[in-house]
Amino acid sequence: MYKDLAKYYDLLYSHLNYRKEAKLIEDLISKFKKSDGKDLLELGCGTGKHLKFIKNKFRCIGTDINLQMIEIAKKNVKGVKFQQADMTNLNLNRKFDVIISLFSSIGYVKTYENLEKTIKNISRHLKPGGFVIIEPWLTKAKFKIGRPYMLTYKGKDINICRVNVSKIKGNTTILDFHFLIAEKNKEVKYFRDVHELGLFDTNKTLDFMKKSGLTAKFIEIGERKDRGMYIATKPLK
Repeated sequence: MYKDLAKYYDLLYSHLNYRKEAKLIEDLISKFKKSDGKDLLELGCGTGKHLKFIKNKFRCIGTDINLQMIEIAKKNVKGVKFQQADMTNLNLNRKFDVIISLFSSIGYVKTYENLEKTIKNISRHLKPGGFVIIEPWLTKAKFKIGRPYMLTYKGKDINICRVNVSKIKGNTTILDFHFLIAEKNKEVKYFRDVHELGLFDTNKTLDFMKKSGLTAKFIEIGERKDRGMYIATKPLK
């Protein structure tokens, strides 16, 4: 995922308002977190753009399965520890007051088996009274099959176009991205990058969270309201 394209990632998503999203995250934390500490873990942190606006209020660690993304995050955000890790078998040997997973990163675990493992890992890494925010990928009911999508970036010295047609195989979204990248004084480059994300039922996800000892609910909130967010707390002992 994004191995050759990681350096273009922030350009493609430069339209996102990370500051606004980080403010929403902080508001939810202030409202629901019951533990006293300020240790925050982000799973699937990408290039670190949310942590850039959160790091001044929390002691942050960002993890991502993609090493290229981690290397860019280290350049983007100072004062935050970043490390490569897979959320399905995470073992950091410490606990956190807040764990977040944004921009549908949880979808990349693909299967219900991995989803349950991941939620157990989240609970295991969370302090009593700690708070969890997970922004999911779409459910199968909301995903629109066969739609063409295009995302573009136009800059002074570089233009990028990414296109795909939405597909489903079983309970998995197939995002078969085709990229054209035109940079000043260079030949136009073409990349193909296939992403697969699980389409997880809301009630089943909440059931996994409950079984993992979390008090959870789904709320329709955030910049991408078609996805919403799961929020959960771990009971104080």
